[in-house]
Amino acid sequence: MSSLKDICSALPLDPLPPNRGRDPKLPHAPIRTPNLTAEEERLALKNALRYFPPSHHATLAPEFAQELRQYGHIYMYRFCPTLRMRAYPIDQYPCCTRQAASIMLMIMNNLDPAVAQFPQELVTYGGNGQVFSNWAQFRLVMHYLSEMTEEQTLVMYSGHPMGLFPSLPSSPRAIITNGMVIPNYSSRNQYEKMFALGVSMYGQMTAGSYCYIGPQGIVHGTLLTVLNAGRRYLGSDDLKGRVFVTSGLGGMSGAQAKAAVIAGCIGVIAEVDETPLRKRHEQGWLMEVTSSMEHCIKRIREAKSYKTPLSMGYHGNIVDLWERLLLEYQRTGELLVDLGSDQTSLHNPYNGGYYPVQLSFRQANQLMSTDPKGFQTTVQESLRRHVEAINKLSDAGMFFWDYGNAFLLEAQRAGGKVEKVGGGATEFRYPSYVQHIMGDIFSLGFGPFRWVCTSGDPKDLALTDDIAATVLEGISANVSDRIRQQYNDNIRWIREAGKHKMVVGSQARILYSDQKGRICIALAINQAIADGRVSAPVVISRDHHDVSGTDSPFRETSNVYDGSAFCADMAVQNFVGDAFRGATWVALHNGGGVGWGEVMNGGFGLLLDGSEEAAKRARLMLNWDVSNGVARRCWSGNSNAYETIQHTMEENRQLRVTMPFPVQDERVLDRALQA
Repeated sequence: MSSLKDICSALPLDPLPPNRGRDPKLPHAPIRTPNLTAEEERLALKNALRYFPPSHHATLAPEFAQELRQYGHIYMYRFCPTLRMRAYPIDQYPCCTRQAASIMLMIMNNLDPAVAQFPQELVTYGGNGQVFSNWAQFRLVMHYLSEMTEEQTLVMYSGHPMGLFPSLPSSPRAIITNGMVIPNYSSRNQYEKMFALGVSMYGQMTAGSYCYIGPQGIVHGTLLTVLNAGRRYLGSDDLKGRVFVTSGLGGMSGAQAKAAVIAGCIGVIAEVDETPLRKRHEQGWLMEVTSSMEHCIKRIREAKSYKTPLSMGYHGNIVDLWERLLLEYQRTGELLVDLGSDQTSLHNPYNGGYYPVQLSFRQANQLMSTDPKGFQTTVQESLRRHVEAINKLSDAGMFFWDYGNAFLLEAQRAGGKVEKVGGGATEFRYPSYVQHIMGDIFSLGFGPFRWVCTSGDPKDLALTDDIAATVLEGISANVSDRIRQQYNDNIRWIREAGKHKMVVGSQARILYSDQKGRICIALAINQAIADGRVSAPVVISRDHHDVSGTDSPFRETSNVYDGSAFCADMAVQNFVGDAFRGATWVALHNGGGVGWGEVMNGGFGLLLDGSEEAAKRARLMLNWDVSNGVARRCWSGNSNAYETIQHTMEENRQLRVTMPFPVQDERVLDRALQA
């Protein structure tokens, strides 16, 4: 068994570790189909071998070639450590600076088998959200971090460590970019080739930025979405007896079951792959599992009748479930579903992100690799059926929204009837959850703020939970009713977080807060570290899915209607601004959520160590990290954002934002254009 010291000692070359191949006990990524030419295969092999001295090429070349042809990518399984991947306490990492150690901890959490979707393929979530492209990169990164000083920065090019470069103590310790491809070449087909060549990588959002905290992150976001959907569509805070149907129990989507029960409703989640379904059941996130459609329908009726909160995993295809719910309605007139959505990984529809109803799970995986074009046709047929059932249930009174996973986008591309008559480029028959539910929350400055206790001690997490709740309770006494509702949702969440047992991997927590709340929580936690009440430093971060972090016209910025929804200035400016305002590391990604070429997004990590310097960094960086996005949303015409940024400027006289003057008389435009 290797140790932390071993995996920080660069590549093991003398001797080479034994090639154990894939671990059959772990779930594995679907076989990729990059369709390389003979010359491209040769180039992929050369690119992989350049990590190693020529004396090892004769040994490594044949096995790398076999991996490429068998799995569609060179993962370098030989160099996968035998040490259990997990977030070890920060003081156990052999390094020169705690900032570097905090990055190491976060990387290893992303690769923890309890957290990662396909740990041996270095995929954290979403089917293809990579931490690195191969295991040589992992080992080199850990080595560089172990030797890094506070006058060096690690530069990461799509999983590849370009090296340590001299910098200032105030500079980020790591700068990460993933998938920065020239726009005209940012297509799915080009991506598959570039990833196989080892020159680019899809980091999803928090996979390639080392900030994932397990499915807890999306439990909270899903909880807020379901609660606010109930308020908007059903006119009630009380979701008892209401049925929410959706799909997916993998990396991110696994949160849906837990969120449904916390919200008090009946959550029915379809999943074709038994492995994640069993995993969520064993974790206690799913209360029941069934592969019987009859039993599924029976339990929905029982739970509705008794208004009992329930999370049930249906082992089968979501299209079958929607069609059966429609059949029940047509037979009996009883609508068994109130709210609907979808969290299949449709950013990656043809490589394991979506399984068509016509095929079994095994048949789909086989066709995916043997006949990619035939598989694509089958997926599109399935999507059309999928949409048809949802449309009919929606006509009967169900409320459906797109969860920003490219469901409606891919359904439209497949020929499904999801167009919105007279709608804009980012509008469909159904709203995205940002357009109808979360967009207003973003415009108020609220978004997913999170922290990780690097001690690994649950007591530190419990104390920081109490600190955060106390801070929000203090702020909420002096805010408007609309903002107080958001605070109250999050105070309830954080006060109950411990009993819901949501920690998977690192001792982490998430809540939604606005700018003031984030800063006050960060400063209070930093003070608790300085006082010794919290035993070790704390990393603060956020999901890229936030107020400022992501330009995504079909998700985060889908409620931007001034024509700038397809522009990415906000995400890029956020990345740069966080870097020089104090972040410990920053990341900028192509793709994430909706898919490659559809999104630009970024994130950060900032280490709180109890120092005045850490407090200064947190205050300066968090102010920018929220205000940037609120200002952009204000300029686009959002009234919530206008009020929010106006109030922020009143509190901070150094902040001066260009405010829009809306056209008050549309006839001015009519006369001008008719002249």
